[in-house]
Amino acid sequence: MTNDTPHAYDVITMGRVSVDVYPQQTGPLEDVETFSKSVGGSATNVAIAAARHGADAAVITRTGNDPFGRYIARTLPEFGVANTFIETVDGLNTPVAFCEIFPPDDFPLYFYRAPKAPDLMITTKSLPLHEIERARVFWTTVTGLSEEPSRSAHHAALRARSEATLARGMYTVLDLDYRPMFWSTPEAATREVAVALEHATVAVGNREECEVAVGETEPVRAADALLERGVEIAIVKQGPKGVLAKTRDEFVELRPHHIDVVNGLGSGDGFGGALVHGLLQGWGLERTLAFANAAGAIVATRFECSTAMPTSDEIERFLQENPTEEAIRA
Repeated sequence: MTNDTPHAYDVITMGRVSVDVYPQQTGPLEDVETFSKSVGGSATNVAIAAARHGADAAVITRTGNDPFGRYIARTLPEFGVANTFIETVDGLNTPVAFCEIFPPDDFPLYFYRAPKAPDLMITTKSLPLHEIERARVFWTTVTGLSEEPSRSAHHAALRARSEATLARGMYTVLDLDYRPMFWSTPEAATREVAVALEHATVAVGNREECEVAVGETEPVRAADALLERGVEIAIVKQGPKGVLAKTRDEFVELRPHHIDVVNGLGSGDGFGGALVHGLLQGWGLERTLAFANAAGAIVATRFECSTAMPTSDEIERFLQENPTEEAIRA
């Protein structure tokens, strides 16, 4: 593939990748006896989740030149995600991530990304800008803004989206996926997010991430603050209280589904992939939010992340069998 003949993907995500080595039992890691290996990393998982709904998906990321990196490059096409924009970085190891599982709401994460994760070595020069410009949805996360050269590359990609003539039905999504261990200070993250929000049309984050992004934790005020920064759709995830979304003309709030949580770590990525599907289908705000909310609930009932992403049919069945309380609209 060359920039002379760019392919128009449904969705391109950019950022973090890892191999998740997740326990198959709950409790402290020192007591766990068996683990499973799967592709991980928020941006990569969102691409996988979107592909489960039939999206033509690709991810821009970097791995080490090692067995885990080869595993990622081999496995992504099996999920329906193009590995065209994955490169290796000599001298750095593919990251791995472990978690502990203490249902219903405690899932500590342990990232092994030292001395530096390859996905933070994406450079501006290496970006497939023509493909980024043409993608119907471009999804990136705050983690990619935490270090150079990835920071400059992410800003360049976002500028390319803004400078392109974006047709109706094209979206630039900023996932406010703030991980404090990747940043020197919260204030540094706030500065970078402010610049990125200038180019985003959709912003997604939980209450803590909204505080870093716009200084608000109250969900409605946080959504309003994101809209004031220029996004067209602001989505605030409230954990056990559900999720809300606002545009300049519409407000929808949904209660959570009542489920038996196994591992909540992948639910946000499942939500993201389903959100992408709703945007691609041109659905209204309420239908899109309900679909994404159900996807997150389904993933939370499963041990792993990437392999746990549901299909559209699974979500539709889940919605029929597990209706939420009446939505709040305005």
